[in-house]
Amino acid sequence: MASGTLEIVLLNARCLKNKNFLVKMNPYVSIQYGNQIRWSSVAKGRKPVWNEKFTFNAEYPGGEHHKYKLIIQIIDKNKLCCVDHFIAQTTIYVKDLVSMGVETGKAHLRPTKYRVVLPNKSYAGEVSVAVAFNLDV
Repeated sequence: MASGTLEIVLLNARCLKNKNFLVKMNPYVSIQYGNQIRWSSVAKGRKPVWNEKFTFNAEYPGGEHHKYKLIIQIIDKNKLCCVDHFIAQTTIYVKDLVSMGVETGKAHLRPTKYRVVLPNKSYAGEVSVAVAFNLDV
């Protein structure tokens, strides 16, 4: 089994649907890979910019139940009460990227826009993310 580091660069989002018309959005992002979760800082507006890097431990092969997926959720920080609001999410499958990184030592996906969707799969905006895998030596 090979192990390495999965690096995620969260760049920005755009065209996010604001569910609360009384106040401006304060979105942040939750990124999950397996049982590891990372959170971004809180940004402002429907076109937030983060430019933040997150790292996850990754193994290949990861076992029968490992799905090799990043789940990215955009959440609106509610400053008026204690309950934050889900905006949308996307899933990025990284099995091929990790596999290629194990073979060559490193692999990356350039910054790409991914559609974020509501639970009913309707369009809710997009998020830009770059992903890389570096094999531990």
